[in-house]
Amino acid sequence: MPSDSVTVVVPTYNERENLAHIAAGILLHGYSLLIVDDGSPDGTGDIADELATDIPRVSVIHRPSKQGLGPAYAAGFDRALANGAEVIIEMDADFSHNPADLPRLVKAVRDGADVAIGSRYVPGGQTPDWPAARRIISRGGNLYARTMLGIATRDATAGFRAFRADSLARLPYRSAQASGYGFQVEMAWRANQAGMNVVELPITFRDRAMGTSKMGSGIVVEAMWLVTRWGVARLVGRSKPTTAAG
Repeated sequence: MPSDSVTVVVPTYNERENLAHIAAGILLHGYSLLIVDDGSPDGTGDIADELATDIPRVSVIHRPSKQGLGPAYAAGFDRALANGAEVIIEMDADFSHNPADLPRLVKAVRDGADVAIGSRYVPGGQTPDWPAARRIISRGGNLYARTMLGIATRDATAGFRAFRADSLARLPYRSAQASGYGFQVEMAWRANQAGMNVVELPITFRDRAMGTSKMGSGIVVEAMWLVTRWGVARLVGRSKPTTAAG
């Protein structure tokens, strides 16, 4: 699979310290980079435009305001699919995801995966910068999602993942109910429902060194509420008695 058939979608909001550096790490592999900026007041969008002017493999979508991770990815997915990408990758801008891991995700898709997830919670995955309490909360949230939704994915909240283009096109990402990081859980669940081959590859997840985290309590509450609602609907539907016709 040629490297120019791969597009990495990176949503940004106030990432001026990181953007040029993460772009360099992505472009090193020969991939295309699509930046989706949500009207960053710190000038991130201007840096994105400068990169796009200087480098043909960089393009930018400007959105007028901060509207959520899910809608940002939906806009990026639409553009990447329209441009003929064969593999489309989600990636954060803050170096929590190592650009050196990108070829492994691409290879997993080339080898037959519909979705390849860079996972913290399969053997070999690590979160070395996290205190014990954060690890417990994150693992507990993923266990809750697996249990409620009936999926095997161990890191359903992971934001580092690659999609085969025709598989991504089958997912209802445009109509996703989650706008924050619950979007990642929702897409993992929908891929499972569709019978897709979802694989997890171990990664080392690092905390950002520059800039400010966008993870707030509202994003966590949204994800937990939606997982609970989806899970209850699934369990109630499964327990309903069936009646014979006629």
